[in-house]
Amino acid sequence: MELIDNLVKKIETKQKFSQDEIDKIISLYSKNEISDEQILPLIKSIYYYGITDTELYYLTNSMLCSGEKLDLECLGQVVDKHSTGGVSDTTTIIIAPICACLGTKMLKLSGKALGFTGGTADKLECFEGYKTTLPIDEAINLVQKNGACMITTSSSLAPADKKIYNLRDKTGLVDNIPLIASSIMSKKLACNCDIIVLDVKYGNGAFMQNKKDAKLLGKKMKAIGELAGKKIKIRLGKMNQPLGYNIGAKLEAMEAIEILSGKKKNSLLYKDSVCLASLCVSLDKNISYHKAKLKVEEVIRNGRALEKLKTMVLDQGGNLKLFNEYYTDPTYTVISPKRGKVRQYNTKEMGSIVAKMCEQLPPNEKNKCGIRTFYKLGEKVNTSSTLFQIYANDEKTAKQVAEQLLQCVEIK
Repeated sequence: MELIDNLVKKIETKQKFSQDEIDKIISLYSKNEISDEQILPLIKSIYYYGITDTELYYLTNSMLCSGEKLDLECLGQVVDKHSTGGVSDTTTIIIAPICACLGTKMLKLSGKALGFTGGTADKLECFEGYKTTLPIDEAINLVQKNGACMITTSSSLAPADKKIYNLRDKTGLVDNIPLIASSIMSKKLACNCDIIVLDVKYGNGAFMQNKKDAKLLGKKMKAIGELAGKKIKIRLGKMNQPLGYNIGAKLEAMEAIEILSGKKKNSLLYKDSVCLASLCVSLDKNISYHKAKLKVEEVIRNGRALEKLKTMVLDQGGNLKLFNEYYTDPTYTVISPKRGKVRQYNTKEMGSIVAKMCEQLPPNEKNKCGIRTFYKLGEKVNTSSTLFQIYANDEKTAKQVAEQLLQCVEIK
């Protein structure tokens, strides 16, 4: 196709292309008037030759314009927070009510579990009855009432991105940082929030394995967001161990409640959540990070943030049973085989183990399985220390998981 051939030649010879040129191609592709085979050379040329930040913004804008763009003008300034993924990351459920208490409005659209990472939507569904799918006008009304609302990502946002991602996945073109940045930002910009805090994780439990790649991804996303006129803040976070102590939807939702109850103040999850919430509030209110952090810690300490989450859950059809639930006896307990310090976790594999364990269960049981960890890197254990507690549908599965988990931890 001539349109695509011309653009490919420009990319390969480092000539700049225009917004109009990429718009025409993405529009035709999203309407199925261009096939996967026809557009593939364009995706390959971007993958192998690269494009400028401005051209990357053009691509991103074309993808977001392929679908709906939310109109949040009635809400005034709105903040969004996005994490690039990791294991035991429940920061969204913790941050949204905190921000709402401090007058920082947040409409958070989150997805289901992807690969080895848990999805925020799955965790929200652990509040029995909680409606993760709402018409956007109802979600906006809830933001006006409560200050925040958490729902699932709409398929009407940047549909061209989904098509392009599926094509990249089929053809081995996923691991390209500019294309990853464009994919993420097409959906973020379609949500049309004014301020976006991007939590870019790196390490053996994240999609970005090293800090260098994480910094580049953050840089590309920031460039795209700023060209779109948004206020963007990048935070790099290490993910060489589970962020929280629990892995698995229900267990992670319970841990989010514990954090908002003021427990586990020394945990990584507490510190990350406070940091991200403070960034959101400081950018929204134009105050120093230190002042914002004091406010964030106060609404956790006085219980307002926990009460706000309860209100949000009730207003989306959920009940409060989980707020009063305690950990049941595990299916199986894993004791440390030796004395020493925890030196390393295979975090990605731990997330994958839980994901596979849940896959085998019926829909109403999926969110109940998981594991609890008890030690962070550098902490001492002995031969009577509980390393993991496993929640599975039967003891046979739990014992198999126990063997796998022991391969994921290094103690010296």
